[in-house]
Amino acid sequence: MGKGLKRLIEDKKNQIIKTWFDASVQTYAPDTAEFLKGQKDPFANPVGNTTINGLTFLLDQLLKDFDRKTLATYLDPIIRIRAVQNFTPSQATEFIISLKQVLRNTLKKELQEIQLAHELSAFESKIDQLCLLAFDIYMECREKIYEIGANETRNRIFRAFERAGLVADTAVYQPKVEKTRT
Repeated sequence: MGKGLKRLIEDKKNQIIKTWFDASVQTYAPDTAEFLKGQKDPFANPVGNTTINGLTFLLDQLLKDFDRKTLATYLDPIIRIRAVQNFTPSQATEFIISLKQVLRNTLKKELQEIQLAHELSAFESKIDQLCLLAFDIYMECREKIYEIGANETRNRIFRAFERAGLVADTAVYQPKVEKTRT
């Protein structure tokens, strides 16, 4: 990424983060979105705190080289929350794509330069890669949730069968094997 776009994003970083955060919480129900935006106490609002901190770190990392491992570290908590809240995959990851529109609106005048348009295209490609990474994280979380649910259901059924006396604790039958003499 060229230094022109990076400098512009860094100059307007606070505005971009605030607008991106607002777009991200709009994916929640209206009353929840208002709470997430309004409550500043990190203990009373862990979802909002995790989201704003994650978005800040993600934008910083996008301005650097694209390192999947580092990005996953900051992205995982945000996506994990959304996976547990039963967002669909597109709902869970759409906040990442919204960064493109946030940048275009925030840097509208500056992006009219041809050079910056090329830099923006390269930066948007990084955003797309981030979205794909978020989808992978979301699917891993959902698989784990389903696995936990399946194990819990299996255990509950087994305990019910045990209480009903339908499960017998039997030793495994092992037939005796005689040695033959030759």
